[in-house]
Amino acid sequence: MYEQISHSLLNSILDDLRPEIRRQNLRHFYTRLGANFYAIHSLFSTLYGMREDFQAQMVRLVETMAEGYIYRSEESERLDMKREQDHNWFLSQKWVGMALYTNGFADNLADLANKIGYFQELGINMVHIMPILSCPVGKSDGGYAISNFREIDSRVGDLADFQKISEQFRKNDILLVLDIVLNHTSDEHEWALKAKAGDPHYQGYYLTFEDRSVPDVFEQGMPEVFPETDPGNFTWNQEMGRWVMTVFHDYQWDLDYSNPEVFIEILAIVLFWANQGVDIMRLDAVAFLWKKMGSTCQNERKAHLILQLLKDCCQVTAPGVLFIAEAIVAPSELAKYFGEDAIVAKECEIAYNSTLMALLWDGIATKNSKLLREGIKSLPSKLERATWLTYVRCHDDIGFGFDDRDIAAVGYVPNLHRRFLVDYFSGKYDQGPRGMVFMRNDYTGDARICGSLASLAGLESALENSDQAAIDVAIGRILLLNGVIMSFGGIPLLYNGDALGVLNDYSYSSDPSKANDNRWVHRSKIDWEKATLRHQRNTVEYTIFTAMKRMISIRKEISAFADFNNRELLHSDNEHLLCYLRFNPMRSSEKIFVVANFDDHPQHLDLENYCRYGINPRAKFVDLYSGMKPSQHEGSIALQGGQFYWLSEN
Repeated sequence: MYEQISHSLLNSILDDLRPEIRRQNLRHFYTRLGANFYAIHSLFSTLYGMREDFQAQMVRLVETMAEGYIYRSEESERLDMKREQDHNWFLSQKWVGMALYTNGFADNLADLANKIGYFQELGINMVHIMPILSCPVGKSDGGYAISNFREIDSRVGDLADFQKISEQFRKNDILLVLDIVLNHTSDEHEWALKAKAGDPHYQGYYLTFEDRSVPDVFEQGMPEVFPETDPGNFTWNQEMGRWVMTVFHDYQWDLDYSNPEVFIEILAIVLFWANQGVDIMRLDAVAFLWKKMGSTCQNERKAHLILQLLKDCCQVTAPGVLFIAEAIVAPSELAKYFGEDAIVAKECEIAYNSTLMALLWDGIATKNSKLLREGIKSLPSKLERATWLTYVRCHDDIGFGFDDRDIAAVGYVPNLHRRFLVDYFSGKYDQGPRGMVFMRNDYTGDARICGSLASLAGLESALENSDQAAIDVAIGRILLLNGVIMSFGGIPLLYNGDALGVLNDYSYSSDPSKANDNRWVHRSKIDWEKATLRHQRNTVEYTIFTAMKRMISIRKEISAFADFNNRELLHSDNEHLLCYLRFNPMRSSEKIFVVANFDDHPQHLDLENYCRYGINPRAKFVDLYSGMKPSQHEGSIALQGGQFYWLSEN
């Protein structure tokens, strides 16, 4: 479609807007709408252009964007313009995040404001508040089964509490991240209740069917997400007398994005939370948005078009807001959620580097970096104006979804190696790790692992045995893993309690609403009385917290750690070592040589092998993390077991 045609359509749409919208001062809105309208109209037409009500839905789409802009605060508009002028602001090395459940980190939202001092003490300036919207008790999936997208769960507070924490975060230069669940609603959401009552309009918001004919065709291509507790992808609803698609749990009804009203409703929700002061939105389960018979119903092209349209619309109303893609998919699919463009993220500016996370745990289990290095080589390149979230643990399980070709390339048998990893972290070969097997699928042999960072690293068992040597090894592993994510490239994201060495919490098993989901074992509630031990020397809490605080502080001062595709993976003849170079693209002389030893025993690095990378084997190095000079002898550097270096030529 020619630009002039789209502009003519835009003018006709603007003429059709409701009078109360046309009367508003929408100068910046109209400027951005004009700049983005061609892309918006093209995407909306591709998705919904065959519908008779297309023009009316297009008007409603623009009205939704305009209404969002009208309610945007002056402070939010100021931030929008500031971030538009500095469009690479989120690529800086100065951002370090933390993810937490409100009532696991604090008592509620009001109490969360009292914990801002903790964030500042540690150096955290981006906080991901895990789902806090209204959910049914006992059927919440950890907060991801939403019954009201505009209401805070009363167990953690209300909208006024959220607005206060948003204001406090902004005053303290802390970015606020919030989950938006795109793929499904609770079966107790207003839309689902109306669908159950027989309203065909709201039945059209979901994928529902009178009999099993169509569901059976879908099932042939769709994998099971929760095979143990929720096998299959459809649930019979007796009240409605129809089968409904439920990819995750039977109480989570999948939305039908082939209906433009669903998209517009979700856009309105995104803009609502943007206007409550949210800086970054974590878009949940984006890989599942478009359903197509004969496919896995994941990573479909139209799912990407939905995200592109959502981003373009948000750019018009709230351009300072970023999107995180929660897509735990194969590496070859992962980078597509940035959007297929040479530079600018057309879908989500940030994506979870779930592959790196799983590869790091492989390094811990195997005590070598063979698969880690091979997997990193296979990681798709990110766009220039996009970045990763690098993390060691999160609220979810660990899946070992490496590429089979990478596993085979380093001499392992894919299925056997994955089984080894599950067995290792569940304590079959080594009594140190205290992981729990999650969602074992007897048919496919697949399984995942749950557990806190500290417990998986062996700290729980070491403390039980009062084994100081084992405690030191476990702490070394915790710091090693964080040393990599802090220096790898992207925004490092800590999980609630990781900086304090919080262990598994097995009390979930006595709660009927959580007992069948062992992911709750690593969703511990912080014991703030015990957390004061971070100020007491010779405690585990002090050792880990002090090291993490130092690591974060130093990271923020190293401009080579900003994320501008400025990392080079280096070959190492020592299979236990991971080596890569970080450099400042503006000052090529500023290089940081990162070396990490995944073995529990001492290893050495032969510097002569790195001359071709511009590293002087006779130079005297300093480790920026410790401030110490590493031991060097005859052109080699020595590393203790589990040690890492951020090396700079002295």
